[in-house]
Amino acid sequence: MKTKKYVKRSIKSVWHPCTQMKHHEKLPLIPIERGKGVWLYDFDGKKYLDVTSSWWVNLFGHNNKIIKKYVNKQLNTLEHSMLAGLTHSPVIELSEKLSKLTKLGHCSYGSDGANAVEIALKMSSHYWSQTVFSKKKKYIYIDNSYHGERLGALAVTVVRIFITHYEALIKNYIKTESPDLRLKKSNQYVDDFLEAKLKKLQKIFEKHHSEVASIIIEPMVQCASGMGIYDARFLFALRELCNQYKIHLIADEIAVGFGRTGKMFAHQHAKITPDFVCLSKGLTGGYLPMSVTLTSDKIYNAFYDDDIKKGFLHSHSYTGNPLACSAALGTLSIFESEDILKKNLVLSKKITQLVSSLEDLPINDLRNIGMIWAFELDPKISIDKVVEFSLNKGLLIRPIDHNIYFMPPYCIKESEATHMLKITRKAILFAINKQIIFENIFFLMEFCLHFYLC
Repeated sequence: MKTKKYVKRSIKSVWHPCTQMKHHEKLPLIPIERGKGVWLYDFDGKKYLDVTSSWWVNLFGHNNKIIKKYVNKQLNTLEHSMLAGLTHSPVIELSEKLSKLTKLGHCSYGSDGANAVEIALKMSSHYWSQTVFSKKKKYIYIDNSYHGERLGALAVTVVRIFITHYEALIKNYIKTESPDLRLKKSNQYVDDFLEAKLKKLQKIFEKHHSEVASIIIEPMVQCASGMGIYDARFLFALRELCNQYKIHLIADEIAVGFGRTGKMFAHQHAKITPDFVCLSKGLTGGYLPMSVTLTSDKIYNAFYDDDIKKGFLHSHSYTGNPLACSAALGTLSIFESEDILKKNLVLSKKITQLVSSLEDLPINDLRNIGMIWAFELDPKISIDKVVEFSLNKGLLIRPIDHNIYFMPPYCIKESEATHMLKITRKAILFAINKQIIFENIFFLMEFCLHFYLC
């Protein structure tokens, strides 16, 4: 079988990201040959429902004809030219469209999400160094946050598994508490919870504002900590505090941008404009790697000078690649022509009804925002068994700790979402039965041992 051959070759030569390779001694590695819509196909023709949009990037599914058209057209004219002293039509058009959508007028391009974050961090600190507030060199970040795995991005990341082995290489900045509503006490009102978090944050601002350049936050959802959702009022209040204490607000929209939360960008739930917006993942619809950091006229103008040392010095070879820009233009064209946000509103309600059918199972914190759903599986139940069963039945899920989430492509049909939930239910019940069998065997062994000793 072709699939087995590709598995063997891949295990031998490919070191997969965020993966314990030893796990693939038991859990099958799946070589993918092709994709169409919400489905991925292996080399033997078995299909898998991709409900994570391949790490949250394929907004409109795989093999999208519109995005392909944009990329193919660009292939015939210009594959790449450096973006230093040169420019090209796709990057100009894309920058104009993104500026209009975010109300931020200047786009700095990178290769990936972590790169976009580091551009924002560097740009913020550099900006303040060119003003009377030159001591503002530090950053505030949110507990349980994730902003990427480069060393600069890791300095504002808290998800332990990503930073434990690299702490000697990472600068220590200032951490504040997360507004994740899962942290609210059962008898605590949301308003009181928010007020407590904001009071602690304000104390940090009061104490450190003279040395803090910016605060970085994932608007509305802390994704890598298990899809922790919070109230938009926290964002609104944060914007007010940043204005008051002259601290930049960086919105890391890498995972939650482009409609994932129900708005085009998650910060729009709070009706605010950040000082920086970082975009990637869904930006190109999953076709090519690219990121962009947007900022204001005020920040841009601080770098506009005859002195090159006052210019922003950050680049990589493929900055603003024309093919990637064209893929992004194709992605935006779908939003424009098909009124995706309105369509997703209807689709989200239907899928939410389907997901609610899991409430009778041993799960906690069933939650939803836009096109994101998540819940925590009872800790006693093996998440590995759920994943194993799902894969065998053709459902691709990738849990975060004990949290299972769905972030499917926007082209998912109601019938496919129904299929997604049926397999998920069966997978959880399978894991429960395995747990019951294990507990019964353990009980029997204990009983026999007790009987023998007596």
